[in-house]
Amino acid sequence: MIYAFCVALLRMIYAILFPLKIVGRENVPKEGGVLLCANHISLLDPMTIGIKLKRQVRYMAKAELFNVPVLGWLIKHLGAFPVKRGGVSKESIKTSLNTLRSGHVMGIFPEGTRNSDSGSAKKGAASFALRSGAAVVPAAIIGSYKPFRRMTVVYGAPIDLSAFEGAGSDSLDAVTDVIMGRIHEMISTGKPSSR
Repeated sequence: MIYAFCVALLRMIYAILFPLKIVGRENVPKEGGVLLCANHISLLDPMTIGIKLKRQVRYMAKAELFNVPVLGWLIKHLGAFPVKRGGVSKESIKTSLNTLRSGHVMGIFPEGTRNSDSGSAKKGAASFALRSGAAVVPAAIIGSYKPFRRMTVVYGAPIDLSAFEGAGSDSLDAVTDVIMGRIHEMISTGKPSSR
């Protein structure tokens, strides 16, 4: 109930400030675990990739954000769970894997921090993808969050990672490259990837 209220409120705010054009929403599976991997350009990104989907998107957020009045309440009810400063804890990893294995959608930003110039990505998304067996859906956030300017979110087809099954940690760099390559392709074209 609170989630539906928060999403409805955010949709109204976005409709005025950052009208969203959504492309490829049908690429997000209707059921089962989904790891939604997107580029990261703003603190608003977690809301941006989730508010137009029919399924709730859960995500990690810095523990400090939960102490911020209003924001802490909002992100908690939007499905965020805390991560302590200084790296992802075993508890956060366990929560993430349980979220995916339980058939939920989890959003993650492989670059780790906000990055407008498509820098290097961390291996966390690849690790979750291989360990959870969840569908991996790339997403591209295109725009600059300038008030009253249209933003675009593009969802690509799930990435086939079957070639990496059982390959272990040696394949994390390669899987990360595949995921980020798909995201960058969609940023460039504004179209969903289909491979």
